Amino acid sequence: MSQNTTSRKTAPQPSTAGAWASGGTLFAGVLMLVTGFMDVFQGIAGIAEDDVYARVGDYVFKFNLTTWGWIHLVLGVIVAIAGYGILKGAEWGRVAGISLASLNVLFHFLFLPYQPWWALFSMAISIFVIWALATDEAYGPDERF
Repeated sequence: MSQNTTSRKTAPQPSTAGAWASGGTLFAGVLMLVTGFMDVFQGIAGIAEDDVYARVGDYVFKFNLTTWGWIHLVLGVIVAIAGYGILKGAEWGRVAGISLASLNVLFHFLFLPYQPWWALFSMAISIFVIWALATDEAYGPDERF
């Protein structure tokens, strides 16, 4: 009885972290779309009514609520477009997603006195988006940031 000594080449199996990151990239695109649309609705509410949000305490960064409405409206549209780019697999969507998620963390930190729980939740989502887009192995090690 002879043994077959020919070796079969198998496709390399992705690591568990890589599988999480690849699935996380798809989820990050969906989260970017949802976050963008929610920011648009927040912006419309802030522009339409100046007393929609109650201020919690005194805060160093004081902006008019209408100003926050415009910031959220513009940022929301751009974030939703980047989310669409991520879902289409575009490289610009990935780069824009990381940049805009970082900007979203900053703006929601400044928005803390108006909606503290939503701002913290949105910051956590944006941090997950940054992680998912920065660790995706589908783009290869040479194209990573």
